[in-house]
Amino acid sequence: MAIGEIGVLVHGQGLHEFTGQVAQWLSKQGPAGQGVDEGLCTLFIQHTSASLLIQENADPSARVDLENWLNRLVPEDDSLYTHTLEGPDDMPAHIKAALTATSLSIPVKDGRLMLGTWQGIYLWEHRHHRGKRRVIVHF
Repeated sequence: MAIGEIGVLVHGQGLHEFTGQVAQWLSKQGPAGQGVDEGLCTLFIQHTSASLLIQENADPSARVDLENWLNRLVPEDDSLYTHTLEGPDDMPAHIKAALTATSLSIPVKDGRLMLGTWQGIYLWEHRHHRGKRRVIVHF
């Protein structure tokens, strides 16, 4: 069993792929850093205004369409929001995180994530902020 943390840099709202970081983390686990062989990789984001997603990583228009659709579903200018102290993007970010996932489980075989051909692991940043988000990795 191994547990660690991956920092994902975000440059604002949107989908940020970090599949490579997870694969690199897995390759350093196991006896003498020889990587892991087989098991389950669990990812958990330690934030309430961002989420995790497995999505297509080949055509960027799929990510743009997802981002546009969710922004249309959960607008920033809803007059019913009362949680507004941290800015107009904060409450919509909490709602978006509630509608999506805060954890993912991905099988690992022969030391590789068993993702499909066009699948990537994404952090979905729901706020406009820039910085680093923390994702806990457990294998």
